[in-house]
Amino acid sequence: MKVVVTGAAGFVGGHVAEALARAGHAVLAVDAPARSLTPPRAEAAFAALGGVPGVVLRRLDLAEDTLEPLADADAVVHLAGRPGVRTSWGAGRALVFRDNVEATRRLLEACRENRPKVIVASSSSVYGAARRKPSRETDALAPASPYAESKVEVERLAAKAAADGVGVAVLRYFSVYGPRQRPDMAFHRFIEAALDGRPLPLFGDGRQLRSFTHVRDVVAATVAAVERDLPVGATVNVGGGEPVAVRDAIALIADLAGVPATVREQPPVAGDVPRTWADTGRAADLLGWRPTVPLGAGLAEQIAWHRSER
Repeated sequence: MKVVVTGAAGFVGGHVAEALARAGHAVLAVDAPARSLTPPRAEAAFAALGGVPGVVLRRLDLAEDTLEPLADADAVVHLAGRPGVRTSWGAGRALVFRDNVEATRRLLEACRENRPKVIVASSSSVYGAARRKPSRETDALAPASPYAESKVEVERLAAKAAADGVGVAVLRYFSVYGPRQRPDMAFHRFIEAALDGRPLPLFGDGRQLRSFTHVRDVVAATVAAVERDLPVGATVNVGGGEPVAVRDAIALIADLAGVPATVREQPPVAGDVPRTWADTGRAADLLGWRPTVPLGAGLAEQIAWHRSER
C-alpha cells in the first residue's frame, strides 16, 4: 500500500512513517520543515527519515503547494499542523488556522477524486476539560483555545468530506510523549531541566491531570487505523490510562533521573484545561487497541533518549 504521511518531520509523524515502512508499506513522507516551530531540528529529523528503507521524502506546504503527490495514494495519514495551546493566542491564531484548517481543507479536497483512506489527527483539546468521567467521542466539544478551535474545525471538515464519500476517520490524540518529543512540550522541558540540575519549569500549580500516551502506543493505533476497515467518518480516542497529575509526573521524572524534584512555577497558560481523560472503548472495538506502555516505563525510555542526545 502507498501511504502518504504528512507532518513527517514532526514528533509523531516521524515515528508513524518509520512504522509504516517497517510494516511493508511504501511511504511518501511529506513536510515543510522550514515552517516548523524548530526548523533546524525538523530539518535534521526529515533528512534522517530519508535514510529509512521504504520512505521517500517530499517537501510540500499543504496550505500553498499543488497536492498532486496525493493523487495515487492508497492512504493518507494527515499529521501535519501547527501544535500548541500556548502559541495559538494573538498572532498565533492566524498561523494555526492556516496550518491546521486551511491545510486540511486543501488536503481533503485533493483526496475527493481518487478517494484514498484518510486518517486525520485531532486532539483531546477539543473536549475542553474532562469532568468526573473519561471523555467519549460522543461528548459535546468545548474548545478553550484557538488551537483547540482549529482542531474542531478540522474535524468538521473531515465530517463533511466523509459525508461526500471520502473514506476519512479522525484520531484524537491525548498528551503524547516519548523519544524525539518536541522541545516545547512539557516532558521534554522537564527532563532537560532535570538533567541540567535546574528547577523544572511548571505552568500553573501542577494539579492538572492528563491522559499521558506514549508515542509507541499512538503509532500502534495509527497503523491499525491505516490497515483496518473503519466506518467512514469514525472518530476514535487514542489516549493513555487513568489521568496523572503533572506534579506526580514531575516527581516520577526526578526519581528516574536521580535528581531533587524542584519546580519553578510560572503563570498558568490560557486555555490549558485542568483535566483530560480518554475513554478508549471505541479504540478497542474498532482498532483492537489499548494503551500498553506504563508511564514509568515510558518516561524511563524518554530520559534514556535525552541522555543519548547529550
